[in-house]
Amino acid sequence: MGERAGRVYLVGAGPGAPDLITVRGEQILRRAEVVVYDYLVSPELLALAPPDAELIYAGKKGGDGGNIGQTELNRILIERARAGRRVVRLKGGDPFIFGRGGEEAEALVAAGITFEVVPGVTSATAAPAFAGIPLTHRKLASFVAFLTAHQDETKSGQRNAVAWDELASAAKAGGTLVLLMASAALRDSLARLARQLPATTPAAVVQWATTAAQRSIVATIATLADEVERAGLGAPSVVVVGEAATLGARLNWFERMPLYGRRIVITRAREASNSFAAGLRALGAEVVEFPTIETLAPDSYAMIDAALERLASFDWVIFTSATGVERLLERMRARGVDLRAMAGAKLGAIGPVTAAHLGAHALIVAALPHEYRAEAIIEAIGAERIRGARILIPRAQVAREVLPEMLMAAGAREVVVAPVYKTTRPGRAPIERVREMAKAGAIDLVAFTSSSTVTNFCEMVGPGAARGLKAAAIGPVTAETARAAGLEVVVQPREYTVAALTDAIRDFFQ
Repeated sequence: MGERAGRVYLVGAGPGAPDLITVRGEQILRRAEVVVYDYLVSPELLALAPPDAELIYAGKKGGDGGNIGQTELNRILIERARAGRRVVRLKGGDPFIFGRGGEEAEALVAAGITFEVVPGVTSATAAPAFAGIPLTHRKLASFVAFLTAHQDETKSGQRNAVAWDELASAAKAGGTLVLLMASAALRDSLARLARQLPATTPAAVVQWATTAAQRSIVATIATLADEVERAGLGAPSVVVVGEAATLGARLNWFERMPLYGRRIVITRAREASNSFAAGLRALGAEVVEFPTIETLAPDSYAMIDAALERLASFDWVIFTSATGVERLLERMRARGVDLRAMAGAKLGAIGPVTAAHLGAHALIVAALPHEYRAEAIIEAIGAERIRGARILIPRAQVAREVLPEMLMAAGAREVVVAPVYKTTRPGRAPIERVREMAKAGAIDLVAFTSSSTVTNFCEMVGPGAARGLKAAAIGPVTAETARAAGLEVVVQPREYTVAALTDAIRDFFQ
């Protein structure tokens, strides 16, 4: 058999927010062996690639010395594909709109490389949408035209200059013009349009659309350049010209969201962070996923396997986390242990999320403390039911010893602590990025859901970078650890759940 044929995927990464990538784009990225990405690609998307994927930065930021020339970039794509690898060319926005995706596709065809194009959400439409500017409107704009505005007109020649004049003239009839790559030549571009359009024609600019750094200004073609200069806006930005731009003042939904403009770092394990990140993004935050914990199999299953052999002998099984629930059930399946072997034991759960995971498997919780910490389970079970009981605690390999010690002190006959998983620091995390943001004061809040996330975060970014950062802690133990590490705890919910933590973060910033 011959070598596996490689393939190149030209994937649109979207305009900036990582959750605006298409479903197809995410599916391909999760199977990538090589990812060649641009400057405007969200770092959160790179985390979707497999841990062993080769990541190649292609640059594409004006004046960035790290840029890869187009010829060299084409060579990389072709070379990796010929080696039989799945190559993802991850491009900001859409690969075939206002970029060189077409040139890359031509190079692939010439080299005999199979490729696929995965369209993406382009900033040409996303930036106006996130600024509340409809590009067409029954009363204000009957058509839309897109135009690049390079500072160097020799790149596009006389035809582009003619197109500018024609489109500007046509805009008088009720159209919308969208200018891309206009930051460096904004003043000249608006002056050119002013030759054909009234000086009072509405115009708007949107910088870093769809991210926490988004800023928009609505003015006129005569005043917009001065307003942009005064506000210090620059690239990347999109300019909108036409009567529809006036609606940005009323329909700017994104910049009115509760967490708009806030950059929040979440430190949960990646597999557990999806709903937390989604909840914060739904409130307008830019979420930086910085997993400080990775869940693995324990060093040994000996303790839990021995416990499973006599599972029917336990009076109570107490779960301290949702992960403990899932990992115990996985081990039972692997060992062929019938769930009915646990029928004689009552179940305790610390926290409603842990209880919900048990409920998802039709396992009813008999003890759920009102306060979601290990010590409170004693009161929930009741001292009379603890005395003389045999208790199993499937949990993390390393955890606080308070619960088993308190159970023994309360008169339990036997307490078996059996590791079903362990946590460790992840092998690949955007450490330098987070460290630089911390030092630059570009992090509004770091959210912690356990003491281990605090400890690992400080070790990964360095105590100096972490000290003084504002923190959200899910509970008092986590908050105590954060304060001891020099973090300023400003958010602590009454209930120790991720949902309550999300609400508390929203309330703090509002």
